Amino acid sequence: MNNRVFIALFVFAALITGIAGYWLGVGKVETEIAMQEVKEVRAPLYYRNPMNPTITSPKPAKDEMGMDYIPVYSEDDVSSSVAGTVLIDPITVQSMGIRTTKAARRSLVKTIYTWGRIDYDETSITRLHPKTEGWVELMQVETTGQSLKHDDILLSIYSPQLVSAQEEYLLALNRSTASSVTGQLAETALRRLELLDVPNHQIEELKQDREVKKYLHIHSPAAGTVIKVGVREGQYVTPKTELYFIADLAKVWVFVNIFEDELAWVKEGDHARMSVKGIPGKTFSGQLTYIYPYADRQTRTIKARLEFDNPGLLLKPDMYAEIEIAVGRRASAISVPSEAVVRSGTREKIFVQVSEGKFEPREVVLGVTSKGWIEVLKGVTSGESVVTSAQFLIDSESKLREAAAKMSVLAPRIDNENKETHLNHDGEQIDQGDHEKLEIDQAVNQSEHNRSGMKHHSNGIHEKHPLIDGDSKFRKDHHYD
Repeated sequence: MNNRVFIALFVFAALITGIAGYWLGVGKVETEIAMQEVKEVRAPLYYRNPMNPTITSPKPAKDEMGMDYIPVYSEDDVSSSVAGTVLIDPITVQSMGIRTTKAARRSLVKTIYTWGRIDYDETSITRLHPKTEGWVELMQVETTGQSLKHDDILLSIYSPQLVSAQEEYLLALNRSTASSVTGQLAETALRRLELLDVPNHQIEELKQDREVKKYLHIHSPAAGTVIKVGVREGQYVTPKTELYFIADLAKVWVFVNIFEDELAWVKEGDHARMSVKGIPGKTFSGQLTYIYPYADRQTRTIKARLEFDNPGLLLKPDMYAEIEIAVGRRASAISVPSEAVVRSGTREKIFVQVSEGKFEPREVVLGVTSKGWIEVLKGVTSGESVVTSAQFLIDSESKLREAAAKMSVLAPRIDNENKETHLNHDGEQIDQGDHEKLEIDQAVNQSEHNRSGMKHHSNGIHEKHPLIDGDSKFRKDHHYD
């Protein structure tokens, strides 16, 4: 019974071993066939030195340390590509975290960020002075910040000159007849009252009542806000005295400083946005209306003026504001993310993925920058994939490859300069192979010349050459002290 079990187990084990051997053999044969097919398809272009890529060989070879040259295949060869092209296998691409984005056409606007100072609209400022000398009597408006409408009464003034002008006008009116002369006198007196800014309603009262008024009103010539009150009741005033400083705050100006390198982008009419810390969550829209024709000597900036509407009078003069000026609008510009640009001092470049794992450096000309995107004027076309991360690692490898390519171009020139030049006895130039052959011939001739001084016999004993005997005789004739 035990023998039968043992035999069965032996037969089963043999069967399993045979099947496994069959599959392993078939797999090995298929692997060898596949490797032969790959080798047939991937014929190396050349072989390069493992320590110095600039040294190549058309056939397998070894370097000075006995290391085999590395085969270079068509897909690995970047000699025909742009200098600095980098090849990276997919696994390394994933481990390095290389990401790409396609260049596309977008609407870009260059934005200039700066600080501004809010000020009065100079065209809406009114500085009120009296037209004659006198004394301030009754003030209707005596506090700053008070809002005014056009033609509001500000104060009353007593002026002897105004009293005299009223009397002349009444005299002309009382003498008025059909005569044209008296009519002209009345018109002249009326014109004088108007030039002295006597209000129309008081002139009409003068006509009706025929009584001289001691106090005449001074009205507001414009609507706005009282910024400064320059007089008080009972004060003597002259035409030099500023009674009121009035400004209309419905519109304000904002002054900003533009740097010299940004001046080329700015022009009148550019749209601007403003935000003020004192008014959180509120944004005001305006436009650039004027660029001043001079620069500040200390800050090296150019002053510009912006205009903004002031609804609800929220904006106060002398407040500081954050300004965004939209300049250099591009309707359809080829743009890439700003982080895709590698800046190296005097030039900017972008790495473009031309194929799977192949990255090519491109020098580019850049345009405007807007909200994380930058315009590419030259160097990249729409639809190309550009590297947006780990590009600095690729840039390091690219520089090494570019340097190696430059060295490979200079190496043949250096070898030609350092190549030794050999001449024969006639002064003719010979190459290295002929020079070695010449050295061998000289060695053979020297050996034959040395053997010519000896005579060899079959017993291995040789006779001295006559020259040698003569030399012995010479030595006998001469002894040394």
